[in-house]
Amino acid sequence: MFKKHLEAVRETAPLIHNITNYVTVNDVANAILAVGASPIMTAEPDEVEEIIAVCSGLNINLGTLTRATIAAMFRAAAKAQALGRPRVLDPVGAGASTLRTETALGLLSQFRFSAVRGNISEIKTLAVGHGATKGVDADVGDAITAGALDAAVDFAKKLSARLGCVVAITGATDLVADAQKCFVIRNGRAEMGRITGTGCQLSGILTAFVCAAKTRGNDVAEAVAAAVCAMGVAGEIAWQRMLSGDGNSTYRNRIIDALFNLTGDALDAGAKCELR
Repeated sequence: MFKKHLEAVRETAPLIHNITNYVTVNDVANAILAVGASPIMTAEPDEVEEIIAVCSGLNINLGTLTRATIAAMFRAAAKAQALGRPRVLDPVGAGASTLRTETALGLLSQFRFSAVRGNISEIKTLAVGHGATKGVDADVGDAITAGALDAAVDFAKKLSARLGCVVAITGATDLVADAQKCFVIRNGRAEMGRITGTGCQLSGILTAFVCAAKTRGNDVAEAVAAAVCAMGVAGEIAWQRMLSGDGNSTYRNRIIDALFNLTGDALDAGAKCELR
């Protein structure tokens, strides 16, 4: 099911404009290259409109905000929307500070994104407009557990309908939803959380998968689920290749290598995905 999406990325080789976390920018670029796409990494407000004009899509990551990068995000998103380019938002730390929350909510209020990807806390913040949960979203916990899965799936679908885009909630169990369906994904390793930037890398490659889906006329939610599975499968393969004395730095490199060598058949064979 997901093979065609990975192959589409490698066949179309989309160019992705990333306004992303400066802590992880190199790893994001290499992950995008590993799946067969190409990255541009710039957050200069005076050039982002020209850059997005030559790119296939836009990845906005709130990891390391400054006033300049915020201005760049809004300018790039406006230009990308005007040109019909796919747009992905990673609301890193939404709910942790007023600046992050207001930036994420401001982007969502002004622009329609193709997909939003974050952890459950970040996505809940977007749903309710602040860091606390109330009302209809209060029954969704801070982790997606077996007992809370039905509520989390329902929450993801409803939020997708509200935002008009695919919603990806990543964690120990990942959810990728549009208004009608939700992919429940159980790939990856807990050790991936000990590396700075696996989420940032995922948002970058996710943007590439969305761009390829648009080019090929493929389902966007399925493409996002394929990207999430690809990252998780790569984490599993990379962990199997760890040697005595290896640590998180080696693991980071092995994940990128696993993405580079991942085939469509291996992705389909390794994907642990349930459609709800």
